[in-house]
Amino acid sequence: MEGFDHSKIVALYSALADLPGRLFDETVALGAICRFAAGSEVFAEGLPCPGFPLLIEGSLKVVKLAGNGRELLLYRVRPGGSCIITSGCLLGHTAYNARGIAETPLTLLVLPAGAFRRLVAGHLPFRDYVFHLLAERIGELMQLVEEVAFARLDQRLARLLLAKDVMVIAVTHQQLADELGSVREIVSRLLKGFAAQGLVALSREQLTLVDRDGLRRLAAV
Repeated sequence: MEGFDHSKIVALYSALADLPGRLFDETVALGAICRFAAGSEVFAEGLPCPGFPLLIEGSLKVVKLAGNGRELLLYRVRPGGSCIITSGCLLGHTAYNARGIAETPLTLLVLPAGAFRRLVAGHLPFRDYVFHLLAERIGELMQLVEEVAFARLDQRLARLLLAKDVMVIAVTHQQLADELGSVREIVSRLLKGFAAQGLVALSREQLTLVDRDGLRRLAAV
């Protein structure tokens, strides 16, 4: 990996900062830099897991494909984070049980499975990082299960829009449907209802949040 800035890895993944210099260099040298174009499949369900990804640049979404062809967004990974699906595969010696897709151009440093297991076994800060990540993601997935099982779709859509944390959202109805594990026609109907209530304004491939307080009230019902 000649020319790659190792300090960037330490800045994003502080759990590696306490590794002795030589061990850090040896560990990083074992990794492979992988780059993916936006929209590329990074990993697929049923395939073996080759290593542990450290995300340097970009955004990765992890989705579960249902038998009817619909996808449900499980979570996103951004620089400094990593993927519990991958961690679980490496720790349990199992294949992937979800798909990883590059939302934007991605740069990853992929540590081989053996290097990952040695770090988990022998480096406490890294082990703590992995287990903290597992606990955090499990909490997020439990919340997702609760929403899918118990919340109305209009509530979930309102929460999703508010979570974007911007007034103008560049997104298609299909993309929102994919994130909710629903279909475009239903999401479009709900958005038209939101627009009729003055909650949002719709335009081509974007929407504007007009009444955030109203959306919050809807999300909390």
